[in-house]
Amino acid sequence: MATRFSTRQRAILLVPALALAACSGGGEKAQGKGKGGQPGQGTPTVGYVVVQPTSVAMTTELSGRTAAFESSDVRPQVTGIIRRRFFTEGTLVKKGQPLYEIDPRLYRAATNEAQANLQSARANQQAQNILAQRYKPLAEMEAISKQDYTNALATSRQATASVAQTRAALETAQINLKFTTVPAPITGRIGRSLFTVGALVSATQTDPLAQIQRLDPMFVDIQQSSGDLLALRRSLGRNGIVATRAEVRLTLEDGSEYGATGTVQFAEALVNTETGTVTLRARFPNPQGLLLPGMFVQAKFAQAINQRAFLVPQAGVSRDAKGNATVYVVDANNKAVQKNIRADRTQGAFWVVTGGLNPGDKIITQGLSKIAPNQDVKPVPENTAQKIEAPKGDTSGGQSSQKKAG
Repeated sequence: MATRFSTRQRAILLVPALALAACSGGGEKAQGKGKGGQPGQGTPTVGYVVVQPTSVAMTTELSGRTAAFESSDVRPQVTGIIRRRFFTEGTLVKKGQPLYEIDPRLYRAATNEAQANLQSARANQQAQNILAQRYKPLAEMEAISKQDYTNALATSRQATASVAQTRAALETAQINLKFTTVPAPITGRIGRSLFTVGALVSATQTDPLAQIQRLDPMFVDIQQSSGDLLALRRSLGRNGIVATRAEVRLTLEDGSEYGATGTVQFAEALVNTETGTVTLRARFPNPQGLLLPGMFVQAKFAQAINQRAFLVPQAGVSRDAKGNATVYVVDANNKAVQKNIRADRTQGAFWVVTGGLNPGDKIITQGLSKIAPNQDVKPVPENTAQKIEAPKGDTSGGQSSQKKAG
């Protein structure tokens, strides 16, 4: 049965419907207005930092091997049987400390024989000298022939020469006798003994009796490409790059840092034909004996200082599709201008920029996702810093690495 409504009832029902329609229409308009107000259509606010040139260490990291400061083989200088050993393997020995004793009896007898020969030669010299002195006045008086005096004088001189020869033989015998006690040639830590008591040794053998190494200080031999070294030497004196005394830090095989720092002593004037590298030798203190010869280490050091480099926060540097480093700079008209820069490596939280920037450039570091090249921006100084300057001569490097662009 159909329901009939009066005119008054229809009007009452129509009012809520119109109100609902009005609310629906207003919401759509509000929603449409919101969509029309895109967030990027206004001038974006960006944070920037002002960069100035500063001194930045040109840090490099290379592999190396440790080597003993001094190393010496203990070798016999005479032939004989080892009678005693005076040291404990692995201990510290002093220079001149007795290490072995070789049977000295034959050498003592040879010394005694040489001493007796010297005494005999001196007695003969004395007799011949007296004879020559007696013949001299007789020859002058012609009591004897001058030839007899000449012969006596020559014999006297031969006796003097014989004394010198036997004296030298005695010194040789004494030296050989002294060699029967084998001393430590240097101060250092001695290794294992390769010959035991009772072994026959000789002065011509190839194997040493033992080996001594001085471990404090310690050398580290670093291998650097000859091409990199050549490029470094050519760059010195150009574009603000100056040489510096390299302070070297080591990373050990287990990844830990070696506490003490070392210095580069010299670079060899020779290129290894097989590897194409030049050896740099650094010297390190090693009082605790932590470094041992032959250890593999990583050496980090600065070979030069760039006095015109810029330190740019890593957040402000990006890479294009070709791997080129770029930054956005706020120009005089408050536009975001994209620049190509040269940033080959990092130092701590910064990229080291060596080309493409000018002193006082405002590098955008915040709000980069809102901007496009040549877009108007509203620049404000970054909260963390308005001017970035690194300590001059800083060689710490932080997380510094030789990252190549592209």
